[in-house]
Amino acid sequence: MPTPLTPATIALIKATVPALDAHGLAITRRMYERLFENPDIRDLFNQSHHGETGSQPKALAQAVLAYARNIDNLGVLGGAVERIAQKHVALNILPEHYPFVADALLGAIGDVLGEAATPEIAAAWGEAYWFLAELLIGREAAIYRAQASRPGGWNGWRDVVVESVTPESETIRSFVLVPADGGPVLRHEPGQYLGFLVTRPGQGVLKRNYSISCAPNDRAYRITVKREERAGEPAGLVSTWLHDHAGPGTLLKVSAPAGEFVLDRADETPVVLVSGGVGLTPLVSMLETITATTPARPTWFVHGALNGRVHAMRDHTRSLAAGRDTIRLKTFYAEPEAQDRLGDHYDAQGLITADWLVAHTPHAAATYYLCGPKPFLASLVHGLQRHGVPDDRVRFEFFGPADDLLDAPRQAA
Repeated sequence: MPTPLTPATIALIKATVPALDAHGLAITRRMYERLFENPDIRDLFNQSHHGETGSQPKALAQAVLAYARNIDNLGVLGGAVERIAQKHVALNILPEHYPFVADALLGAIGDVLGEAATPEIAAAWGEAYWFLAELLIGREAAIYRAQASRPGGWNGWRDVVVESVTPESETIRSFVLVPADGGPVLRHEPGQYLGFLVTRPGQGVLKRNYSISCAPNDRAYRITVKREERAGEPAGLVSTWLHDHAGPGTLLKVSAPAGEFVLDRADETPVVLVSGGVGLTPLVSMLETITATTPARPTWFVHGALNGRVHAMRDHTRSLAAGRDTIRLKTFYAEPEAQDRLGDHYDAQGLITADWLVAHTPHAAATYYLCGPKPFLASLVHGLQRHGVPDDRVRFEFFGPADDLLDAPRQAA
């Protein structure tokens, strides 16, 4: 454990909360500007989170504010620390990278706050930064050790080969990946993701995370990727490239499985898997695992799609549930088309709601695993909370940095 912060430092950090509340986003944007002046450091990050939406600077601004507000009670940020550590491991962040962030953050505080950033404030934030950095470095080191020591494990980037490609809908494809060295893979926890490093001419180094959509095994991983488009034009540089160019035999670089959104396999109480769009990918991994290892566990698989053309893995999930009374599938189409038949292709028109979940699943005992777009998650997470479902039984994952989905400090990073 790092050396505890001094009372004087804690007091100074708490005193900066109003300034961070007012100027936090400007500080984090300036921090990334400074940081990305170094191309080697820039290439460590997933740049899709730094584009038009600016989602990563917003997420970091809220994380810094949450850290300052809870500097005297950091236990409430334990979940956020774990999430950050898992993301860092997927990106292969190492201890030697932390000084660059420290310099950029402290410099940005000075740039934005000007004379208000006194030497005492700068020293306090330097101490606070390195306290958190040492927590993260320690946790990341433990994750790296666990990844490397288990059968099939590794650290850094490993070459894998695309073994097969399967169309799942008009916009979604699955890719089965096997190690190029012919060795085994590290068994993932259902719900985890792989980090990918792709280098494209004219686009530089691109990093993305894709959830694993199969049950743990020793031979291969499967990822299921949506081709991202905006107004008919390709928006996802890596997803578009995978769809257009990654056929059987394509070589890819991946980091070991990471992520804290995982199925609790030690518990056999009811589980409700709820997804929107391509958010079904980690939940299919969970469903496959349940059917293979704990088939008597009461399970609901509730999925929402726009229509049948973009509904991925429909036949696969039906085959998993076939003949099993303990597994119940429910499908919602927001905008069904003429060829989509109610009662055959889908079960209900509209959106999945928390009211529906509470009425049709055992909300007094079940654990809910949610994955999908941010509005989908915000509605369901807040809705389940209003119905009295405890936070520890509402677990969620969405693609991109967490920012303002919840106000609770534990979700702020």
